[in-house]
Amino acid sequence: MAEKLRILLVGNGGREHALAWKLLQSPRVAHIFVVPGNGGTAALPNVTNMSTISASDFPSLVEFAQTSAVNFLIPGPEQPLVDGIVDYFAEHASSIKVFGPGKQAARMEGSKTFSKDFMKRNNIVTAAYENFSNYDEAKKYLEKVDHNVVLKASGLAAGKGVIIPQSKEEAYAALKEIMLDKEFGDAGDEIVIEEFLEGDELSVLTFSDGKTIRSLPPAQDHKRIGEGDTGPNTGGMGTYGPTKIASSDVMDKVHKEILQPTIDGMKKEGYEFKGVLFTGLMMTKTGPKVLEYNVRFGDPETQSLLALMDSDLAEVMVACAEGRLEDVDVKVSNKSAATVVVAAGGYPGSYAKGTEMHLDAVPDDVVLFHAGTSLIDHVLKTSGGRVIASTATGATLEEAVAKAYKGVECIHFDGMQYRKDIAGRALKK
Repeated sequence: MAEKLRILLVGNGGREHALAWKLLQSPRVAHIFVVPGNGGTAALPNVTNMSTISASDFPSLVEFAQTSAVNFLIPGPEQPLVDGIVDYFAEHASSIKVFGPGKQAARMEGSKTFSKDFMKRNNIVTAAYENFSNYDEAKKYLEKVDHNVVLKASGLAAGKGVIIPQSKEEAYAALKEIMLDKEFGDAGDEIVIEEFLEGDELSVLTFSDGKTIRSLPPAQDHKRIGEGDTGPNTGGMGTYGPTKIASSDVMDKVHKEILQPTIDGMKKEGYEFKGVLFTGLMMTKTGPKVLEYNVRFGDPETQSLLALMDSDLAEVMVACAEGRLEDVDVKVSNKSAATVVVAAGGYPGSYAKGTEMHLDAVPDDVVLFHAGTSLIDHVLKTSGGRVIASTATGATLEEAVAKAYKGVECIHFDGMQYRKDIAGRALKK
């Protein structure tokens, strides 16, 4: 009989609520401790929120894990991974298995300059680019390029450190904003300037044990706050999957020419990748190109894709941690899924927190995944920019989207905003 899992899940977003929800469907999972958790994880059975411990306090996390008989660690967000939580547990609590990459491998997300150079070394197709840590040199480069560009702060900027200027003037302004005005703090000390790729974007989540890979169906994210993909970038306002942008032949090519070489390249360079690799791709006229890597589950892609996953998530994660993913299948249903994120008024600018909210019972096939919520004295309140998301599955994409919006009607708080066109482009085609 396989050992029962007592899981320490680090994070407090919609991704962590979705992971806890899916993990609880496994007969192997006995209990989940979420640090710090949110109002949604607080309501799940066999789940304990640990809001007294900081997700960045690794010594306290190890101590708690050891005294609570935890035997599996799942870091949700990128920051603890980039800060080396996996290495810290390996050194101080080596009996606890971990699903996630070490600090060296986490540089694939922690430093855009590092990941772009990795792609160059390993012949992985990506946009033409240059890295800069000097403002004047970056400005000179901008003066001479004749293609449209994207400016990316190299470090972590909570999904917001990417600016797509529409003109040379906007490009100069963005460069000043990132490198001189420190709009994204230290994340902008280094910058990547790359060619703007035209096409449709898709996200692929790939499980890896360091050698073998298994991907979930490709999803499409909606990054901008406004309908028709207008306004500033956000952490993601909704997703749907699977997307038809990439045929199965194209996805085979992506696996063969991008995903497997990425995992093999990391192993060859001495930092094996165990966990889930999120690859952002642009489907250009000349084929798929890598936009970026993340070293964890995407949010809100995870909400849609886990709703489609038929396999036991806990079994898949343990297989990754133990280096035996080749023995496990990752099965998904043939349905479609859609997720609509409901944000606080003002997001992604400044927004109110602590707004009281209430939820009605949702229809079948709909789940509400909490993100920026907290449960204080049995009262549910907003505590973040992206507050909650409605995820639904259906036999068709149209059905999944319609159900997801039915779920949104069950959410009530002052100032709530959401996009009304999630999956709109796919439904028009």
